[in-house]
Amino acid sequence: MKRDFQAPGRSPVFAREAAVATSHPLATSAAIEVLQDGGNAVDAAIAAVAVQCVVEPHMTGIGGDCFAIVTEPDGRLTGFNGSGAAPRAATPEKLAELGVSEITDTSPHAVTVPGAVRAWETLLKAHGTQDFKTLLKRAVNYARDGFPVAPRVAADWANNIDKLNEDPVSAARYLINGSSPETGAVLKFPHLAETLEAIGAEGADAIYSGPIAEDIVAAVTAKGGVMTTDDLAACHTTAVSPVVRDYKGHTIAELPPNGQGVIALIILGILERFGLENLDPFGAERFHLEMEAARIAYAVRDKFVTDPGYMNVCHTRLIGEDYIDQLAQMISVDKRLDTMPDASLAPQTDTVYLSVVDKDGLAVSFINSLFSDFGSGIVAPESGVLLHCRGRSFKAQAGFANSIDGGKRPMHTIIPAMALKNGAPWLSFGVMGGHYQACGHAHLLTNIIDYGMDVQAAIDFPRMFFDLETHALQAERLVPPATVEGLKKLGHSVVAAPGAIGGSQAIMIDKARHVLTAGSDPRKDGHAAGY
Repeated sequence: MKRDFQAPGRSPVFAREAAVATSHPLATSAAIEVLQDGGNAVDAAIAAVAVQCVVEPHMTGIGGDCFAIVTEPDGRLTGFNGSGAAPRAATPEKLAELGVSEITDTSPHAVTVPGAVRAWETLLKAHGTQDFKTLLKRAVNYARDGFPVAPRVAADWANNIDKLNEDPVSAARYLINGSSPETGAVLKFPHLAETLEAIGAEGADAIYSGPIAEDIVAAVTAKGGVMTTDDLAACHTTAVSPVVRDYKGHTIAELPPNGQGVIALIILGILERFGLENLDPFGAERFHLEMEAARIAYAVRDKFVTDPGYMNVCHTRLIGEDYIDQLAQMISVDKRLDTMPDASLAPQTDTVYLSVVDKDGLAVSFINSLFSDFGSGIVAPESGVLLHCRGRSFKAQAGFANSIDGGKRPMHTIIPAMALKNGAPWLSFGVMGGHYQACGHAHLLTNIIDYGMDVQAAIDFPRMFFDLETHALQAERLVPPATVEGLKKLGHSVVAAPGAIGGSQAIMIDKARHVLTAGSDPRKDGHAAGY
């Protein structure tokens, strides 16, 4: 069922040579500048994300983690897992000894080793053409000389005053007399500027050894954490082969665990069995199938997905046809599943996303995250590094797939993605929004593949997700009232989403016409550009 969809207020960006899509205009302009100065897509992505680490501090930072997929013009894919591990001393036994039964956002035990900067360096060595000093120049300037706070950033900042006030250093760095900055306020982060300059001069080792590493460890241990400088020194980025699955003539590539990308492939595999293209894209039946597939797939995630060294089943089995058949058979088209059946298999022995495609056809799908808004809220005082809280994904107790353990990487929600058509890059895309991301990948792809939307219309299209505890559906305000009523008749509890569910950026590559089409999310102040 192909239809014409008009974006409610924004058209896609068309370009001939190169395109960039990020969640902030200053990041997009930094990437365009690098491309026009002769850099490639990887160079531009690093410059863009470094800017975002300054101008979107609630969403991302050098104290977070990073994942990326790089695709050559001939379709060759390389994945990069830039997630850090739990400190070596962080075991269930140690946490029990410390009286910790739950790992919260602001717990020092939620701070795993930040892997982002090591990942940037690894990407540059593998595919880049320029050095850190050149690429971090814009970010350094914004941190040292100041940048104006964007409207969406200001709105999100205002929701985190209490969190930032919990820590005196966070309050001093990120609040103004105890309040969040207003739109247009010019902020400076001099400590962060010095750290970015150190990375430019010394490379990633500036973060993982020496005074900055000692500053990070001191900030964590002062709160009761068990991180050491040896934990930081051991940080490494892993090159991985993306896991792929076809969806209606398109090859969808995701990164393997410890990320949840395989869950997006499971959702697509389930939906492929229901003829989605014949359904009204706005209708209750489409959203019912999408949400039921997601609920089942996330049950699989929570049971199996973690650091691959700890998984008792290979991730490739999760996307096997027999297993997806088993999962799809759980769905009734006319009634909500009241309880999630056991998704069994026999055992075996907040975020920024950006995409860049350059004039030579090199495509980069790139995501960098602190997990929650302002991460853990813990700031290393001398270096200005705001630390993420990815360890919040861990269970403090033993016996779970995602139980904490020394040197173990937690299950990650952040997942870049790439789609190929006829063996060549076709769509570089990603979704922001924590746990929503796997569901969001499936939603975006079905909008484009099943319903023929352009990238901007697909991004703008209303979204739904479910509460991970109650399984009540959350609907964005543009979901039609008739659809909400139809879902209730199928047995769903449906509530209004408190705001936008996630966000997205995407670039479509039309090799036949030599045209790039970029879309970005207006709900997140996204910005796309090209030339």
